[in-house]
Amino acid sequence: MVAGDQIQKYPTMAEILEELKRMKDIGFPVAAINLVGCLKGVVSVVVMGRLGRLELAGGALAIGFTNITGYSVLSGLALGMEPVCSQGFGSRNLPLVTLTLRRTIVMLLCASIPIALLWINLQPIMQRLHHRPDIAHVAGLYCLFALPDLVANSLLHPWRIYLRCNGTPEPLMWCTLLSLLVHLLLTPFLAITLHLGVAGVSIASFCTNFCTLLLLLCYMLCTRDTNKPLSMSQPPLLPTPKPHFPSTRTGEEWIMLIRLAFPSSVAVCLEWWWYEFMTLLAGYLSDPHVALATSAIVIQTTSLMYTLPMALSASVSTRVGNELGAGRPNNARLATLVAMLLAFLVSVVGLLWTVLGKGPWGRVFTQDSDVLNLTMAALPIIGLCELANCPQTTGCGVLRGSARPSISAAINLYSFYFVGTPVAIVLAFVFKLGFVGLCYGLLTAQIACAISIVTVICKTNWDKESLRAKELVGRGACIHQEEEDQTVKSGEEAEFLKVVAIEP
Repeated sequence: MVAGDQIQKYPTMAEILEELKRMKDIGFPVAAINLVGCLKGVVSVVVMGRLGRLELAGGALAIGFTNITGYSVLSGLALGMEPVCSQGFGSRNLPLVTLTLRRTIVMLLCASIPIALLWINLQPIMQRLHHRPDIAHVAGLYCLFALPDLVANSLLHPWRIYLRCNGTPEPLMWCTLLSLLVHLLLTPFLAITLHLGVAGVSIASFCTNFCTLLLLLCYMLCTRDTNKPLSMSQPPLLPTPKPHFPSTRTGEEWIMLIRLAFPSSVAVCLEWWWYEFMTLLAGYLSDPHVALATSAIVIQTTSLMYTLPMALSASVSTRVGNELGAGRPNNARLATLVAMLLAFLVSVVGLLWTVLGKGPWGRVFTQDSDVLNLTMAALPIIGLCELANCPQTTGCGVLRGSARPSISAAINLYSFYFVGTPVAIVLAFVFKLGFVGLCYGLLTAQIACAISIVTVICKTNWDKESLRAKELVGRGACIHQEEEDQTVKSGEEAEFLKVVAIEP
């Protein structure tokens, strides 16, 4: 059976359709969760806009600051557990997955301490940077009441990855959708009805996340069968047996997790921060008010379009990790092929949307003629960016699933900062292209990133990655392979005995 898999190089249509179904089962809930996250942000901004210009300015400053210094760091660090969990589930090494989940939560809680200290001191930091005192005060107030959200995200991010790697993201999707209803009702109630202002918006945000956690806990308690041992489909609520680790020393196990978490966080932050850097540069253009307004529309558009590439990235990371952990490199190669083809299809849809719908979409945000004209000029370039962004985001998922996040971090560093940044500055300020020049810089960075990642994936030795997976998740993959071999052997023996019994 294994030899047959190694000989077969080209997938059949049935295998491709089966892989598409598996990715749909993972990707659809993940896309829904990402979309809910975008909607929560929109609700918060709309409510702050109803509060007044000062509250909107201070709240927007605080949201940008918390994204850069907190949420991007935590989400990136949590991705370090993804290769271990996906490969651990594939190898049926659930105790390893459980321990990794718990350690990731501890790691994120520890990382939240310096982030919290930074958030507490936001107001004096902004005043030293010569921001208006009233705006700095509002931003500091938002961050102060957002501190509990660090705890909520330190718990939510690892659970999201755990459920996704287990192939069961649906419970989290429904919990997130229900918590969105809470957010829709609670945010205006606290901020407007109770006159809490931006503090109410911040409180509603972390209450929504804790509501998601509470609903998820209720689901796990209601669905867990205490009469059966912990299985692949059950969350690790109770202590589990000692895992099969490659090393028996706890220090080395922590180092292994940190070595995966740190470059994952760097890769996420480098790309996330570039968009904030783009907004900063827009403020130095000849007409900063128009450029900044257009930048806000562009970032909202890219965030919305990013939901599908992120879902594809999460799906292929899980599928590649599961198959490598199970010792099936050809299936990991198939998952990569299907995901990349889907990525190119999604990118074409994004391009058509930004080109054909640039006018109506721009009018959703503004009626200002200058802002609208600049938005309509920038959106087709953003659509071209999507042609590269979707494949490179999906490719990053392949690298995460095969435990190679350091490659993604290196590619993001030179693509966005050594290629995209110089091009953006030269075109925007030297050649006087303005905000359109910044968009061309983003396009250059995305193209360089996509070419690099696709090249790495094409040169991947999947048999070698399967062996690396066995080293990462311990004996689990070997045990899984032995079970499959034993199943095949038992089937062959049964067929032989059947033939012998039939012979006269």
